Amino acid sequence: MEQTQYLIVGSSHAALEAITAIRMHDGEGSITLVTRDPHLPYSPTVLPYVVSGRSAPDNIALRDAAFFEQNRVGYRPGVAVTRLDTTRKVAELADGSAIGYAKVVLATGASPAIPPIPGLDQVSYHVLRTLDDATRLREAMQRSRQAVVLGAGLVGMHAAENLVKAGANVTIVEMGPHLTSGYFDQTAAGLIEQAFVENGAKIRTRSRVVGLAPEGGEIVVALEGGDTLRADLLLVATGVRPELDYLDGSGVATDRGILVDDTMRTNVEGVWAAGDCAQARSFYGDEPVMNAILPDATVQGRIAGMAMAGDPGLKPYAGGVPLNTYHFFGRHAISVGSSAVPEGAQERVRFDPASGRHLKLIMKDGRLLGIYGVNEFFDAGVMAQLIQRRTDLSAVQDRLFEQPLTVGRELMSQIWR
Repeated sequence: MEQTQYLIVGSSHAALEAITAIRMHDGEGSITLVTRDPHLPYSPTVLPYVVSGRSAPDNIALRDAAFFEQNRVGYRPGVAVTRLDTTRKVAELADGSAIGYAKVVLATGASPAIPPIPGLDQVSYHVLRTLDDATRLREAMQRSRQAVVLGAGLVGMHAAENLVKAGANVTIVEMGPHLTSGYFDQTAAGLIEQAFVENGAKIRTRSRVVGLAPEGGEIVVALEGGDTLRADLLLVATGVRPELDYLDGSGVATDRGILVDDTMRTNVEGVWAAGDCAQARSFYGDEPVMNAILPDATVQGRIAGMAMAGDPGLKPYAGGVPLNTYHFFGRHAISVGSSAVPEGAQERVRFDPASGRHLKLIMKDGRLLGIYGVNEFFDAGVMAQLIQRRTDLSAVQDRLFEQPLTVGRELMSQIWR
C-alpha cells in the first residue's frame, strides 16, 4: 500500500493552498493529492464563463502538471476517496487502491443539492458544478429555445443570463421572496430582477415546483397552484452541499459540513478540512457556519497546510466573512459581511432609481459589519479586511458612505504600511 506524509483530498483552491503552505515549511515530506475530478485543477467560479464561451476549457487550469512535479506531489486525478479509515489512517479509493497517510486535509468541496421533486428522476436535467457540467450545458444551450432554471442563487442567475444571451426564452423559478436572497437585500434583488426582465427573462418568485414529467420531447414543469411551464432545457441550481458519505464510521464530526477549529483541525487526530466542505467559526460569533466562497477556501487551505506542517507562523482563522461579487448584463453587485442589523447598529442606505445605484452600510460602534452595493464601486477585499480588523471608522464613516472605493483604499494603504 502506498504511504504518504501528507494526503490532500480535492484539487481546487483550498487543496492547492495547503500544498503551497506545506512546502513553505516542509520541503521533504511526501505529498499525495487525490481528486475525483479528471481535469487539472480549476475554480468553480470560472464555470459560468465556460458556459458563455468567454473561457475555453483548456485555458482555465489553476495549476499545470509542472506545479505538481516542482513541488514533488503525487497527483492522482479522476479517483474519489470512498472511505476514510481514521483508526488505520488509510484512505480507500474508488479504483480499489488505498493510501496510508500521517496527516490528511479534506478539501472535497461541495456537490449540487438535488431537491426531492416528484418526476425529477424521469427527465433530463443539468447542474453546474464541474467542468464537465459546464461543457454539457454549453452544448445544450446552443439548441435551447425554452429553458427553465430552478433556483435564483448566483449559479442559477449566471446560467440564466447565458441562456438569455443565447436566444432562449428563460423562466427563473425561485421558492424565496426575491432573487439572490442569500446574497443581496430586496432593493438590490429588485435591480437584478429588473435587468433580467428588461432582457426578456421571466421571473417566478415564491413558486414551488411540485412535479416534472417528460412530454413530447419537452419537460412539463408543474408549479404549486396549478400553473405549468414547458422547457427543452432544465437547469437545477438549488444550492450545493458537501458529500460526506465517505466519512461514515470515521469518527469525524459533521453537521452541515465537516466541523473544524480555528486551525482547520477536525475532532480526529491527523485530520483537517478546508474550503466548501468545512464548517468553521463565523466572524460574527462562535457558531460554525458554511462560508463557501473562494477567498475563505484560500485562507482555510493555507491555515490547514501550515498547521499540518507545524509552521510556527500560523495565525488562527479569524472567522468567516461572506463576500460575493456578481456581474450581470453589464452591471455589478457586491455584498460583503453580515446582512443582520444587530441591536445598537445603524443602517445607512442610499438609492438612486434613475441610475440604478444602491449602497447600504451596516455600522456598529464606528465599525463596519456589512456593505452591499449595486452599480457602486468599492473593493470587496478591502471591505472584508476592514471588517475583520475591526477598524474604527468613526472619523471617516460619512466619507466612506459617499466614496467607499476611494476611502477604503486610503484606509488600507495606511493600515498595511
